[in-house]
Amino acid sequence: MAESATKAGGERFLRQRQVLLLFVLMGGSLTVSECGRYAVAEETERGFFIANLAKDLGLGTGELAARSARVVSDDDKQRLQLDRQTGDLLLREKLDREELCGPIEPCVLHFQVFLEKPVQFFQGELLIQDINDHSPVFPDREMFLNIPENSRPGTLFPLKLAQDLDVGSNGLQKYTISPNSHFHVRTRNHSEGKKYPELVQEKALDREEQQEFGLTLTALDGGSPPRSGAVMVRVIILDVNDNAPEFVHNPYEAQVLENSPVGFPVVRVSARDADSGNFASVSYNLFQASDEIQQTFSINNVTGEIQLIKKLDFEKINSYHVDIEATDGGGLSGKGTVIIEVMDVNDNAPELTLSSLTSSIPENAPETVVSIFRIRDRDAGDNGKMICSIPDNLPFILKPTFKNFYTLLTERPLDREQRAEYNITITVTDLGSPRLKTEHTIRVLVSDVNDNAPTFTQTSYTLFIRENNSPGLHLGTVSATDRDAGANAQVTYSLLPPRDPHLALASLVSIHAERGHLFALRALDFEALRAFEFRVGAADAGSPALSSEALVRVVVVDDNDHAPLVLYPPAPNGSAPCPELVPRAAEEGYLVSKVVAVDGDAGQNAWLSYQLLKATEPGLFHVWAHNGEVRTARPLGERDVAQHRLVVLVQDHGEPALSASVTLHVLLVDGFSQPYLPRPEGARDEAQADWLTVYLVIALASVSSLFLCSVLLFVGLRVCRRRRAAWEQHYSVPEGHFPSHLVDVSGTGTLSQSYQYEVSVTGDSRTGEFKFLKPITSNLLVPEPGREVKENCRNSSVFS
Repeated sequence: MAESATKAGGERFLRQRQVLLLFVLMGGSLTVSECGRYAVAEETERGFFIANLAKDLGLGTGELAARSARVVSDDDKQRLQLDRQTGDLLLREKLDREELCGPIEPCVLHFQVFLEKPVQFFQGELLIQDINDHSPVFPDREMFLNIPENSRPGTLFPLKLAQDLDVGSNGLQKYTISPNSHFHVRTRNHSEGKKYPELVQEKALDREEQQEFGLTLTALDGGSPPRSGAVMVRVIILDVNDNAPEFVHNPYEAQVLENSPVGFPVVRVSARDADSGNFASVSYNLFQASDEIQQTFSINNVTGEIQLIKKLDFEKINSYHVDIEATDGGGLSGKGTVIIEVMDVNDNAPELTLSSLTSSIPENAPETVVSIFRIRDRDAGDNGKMICSIPDNLPFILKPTFKNFYTLLTERPLDREQRAEYNITITVTDLGSPRLKTEHTIRVLVSDVNDNAPTFTQTSYTLFIRENNSPGLHLGTVSATDRDAGANAQVTYSLLPPRDPHLALASLVSIHAERGHLFALRALDFEALRAFEFRVGAADAGSPALSSEALVRVVVVDDNDHAPLVLYPPAPNGSAPCPELVPRAAEEGYLVSKVVAVDGDAGQNAWLSYQLLKATEPGLFHVWAHNGEVRTARPLGERDVAQHRLVVLVQDHGEPALSASVTLHVLLVDGFSQPYLPRPEGARDEAQADWLTVYLVIALASVSSLFLCSVLLFVGLRVCRRRRAAWEQHYSVPEGHFPSHLVDVSGTGTLSQSYQYEVSVTGDSRTGEFKFLKPITSNLLVPEPGREVKENCRNSSVFS
């Protein structure tokens, strides 16, 4: 903000200068006056009162504010602050004299006071006074000085100087050395204003008497109290060497490009020594080099070649003054200087600085600012001109805002489901040769908005479950996906209220809210509920929540859990079974009866088949497998026994197959006139008396009393004839007349035809008559409770 304010002030100042120039050209007059010189000590705290400009300028109270007075420095940095209300000139920040002026003395900060209405300038100066805040510092901890033993008293030996960043009286003033009998130190002034020490020999040296001296050199400044720095000087006495090396050229000058690589040879220096032997061998070193020079250059001790050891930067330092020293084998040295000029190249790529960045943008949002950034190039001319661009295939645009500021915006609303992330590469290219460019990639995430409802993978699901399942059985899974992200994509499943109010869905099915698994809550019965439908909802966790639904149809698969149920003939119910009456004159295929059965299952589990399991006389009757009709397998004969017991097996086609059996009692009769012989008690097979044995007993009895039997036989025959005539007269039925008491057995289950029977019961002898009639196509009517068919059937006679 301060930099922006400074720039804005500079621009206003330039505009004001243009207005001033126009005013002069038009013949106007403008006065520039001196407002005074002020002084302030360095490191003074910000807000320090310097002077009252309103008083010094002779202006009234409030006139500075009315005339929009402002303070402008030459370097466009706002180090001073003007209170327009009071007219006080204050320090805006701490001032460091060494940073502002370095070794320059005096250190003066020039500023201008600008007034409007009318335009008027006042020139001012602020003298920054040095304080003693730095001590003298030697470049090394120790100095080594080689002095030949034939050196004469009064010989001067230059020593490395100390540096003090302070100036004036606070700067370096003098050097002292520890007391000794051979040397003292003298402080000399350099042409550049620096003070350096010289060691002065006071008496002759004798290497055999003393080979080395250890002296402490102290540098003192003029502050109050004074600051000091010390270094150890080791003086080594050498044998005689009376010629010091001399450089061929002094100074050396060289030019080097700022993009020269490390190790690049800058220049080679050479020094000659008039001595011979070891005293003529010369070695080279940097002399009293600053830290910057030591970190940038190195010199080969033997060849004198100076090389780069660090990259150069023209924008930082454009020239170097390197002092070198040539030392011969006897310890004598000569001094030289190398001036190295750095040549500028286009080595600064454009710079991009982000001022603001929005890394996440909600989808469907209108034009949105993604980032505001500034670009700059430290080079000048074409090397500092820049072009800024982004890829064309992205829904973003760049707009120049102010000077080198750009704004990155969305070109249209974004869709996260189409693309959730963008990597925008901003490319800044300068116009130098060769061209340099800078790329900066901004990662923009499109945040989700709940604009997509969950979608089921299927609009409807059909699930199959076998009946008699265990509770908690997994029926299947419904699945829905949501194109959104995060909580907006978290799908929760639920059962929706059924449309059928009679369907107790909550007791049948449950659903896992997170996974969509469907479970049966209880065992299902195919015979009670074959299929049912319900709706499943899927809702996300967004705000507001969106949902969708799918139809689920559950089909109960039949299990063979019902054995066939025989409807006819009915169960005995504890009483004697009613036999089926068959005339002996029946031909082959005569319908004796029909076994009627049903199965509570469905499909293949309800397909019934019939077979004759057991018979009193095999081969006489057979059962049709598909409809349960019991028919004669051959014509009946007189030799066939009168009573037959048939066991019919009814079996379904399930897996495993279930079955039921029923027993039919068949009685063979000679015709309508033959009285019915009642069935002996008990339902035992072949329980009938052996008629042959009966006849044998009768024969034996007849032999015993032939006469008595003859008489009884005659009387019995006569009685029987009378009873037969009475019976026929009483139960005769006119042709075409049918009684109203009809029993209808229709085609339930596998019964293919319907049959009607006429039943008549006599009141005195308790014997009835049963007549077969033609088949009819009507529904099966089960005999109503209370009918006396079974009871009457016991004493009935059959007519063909």
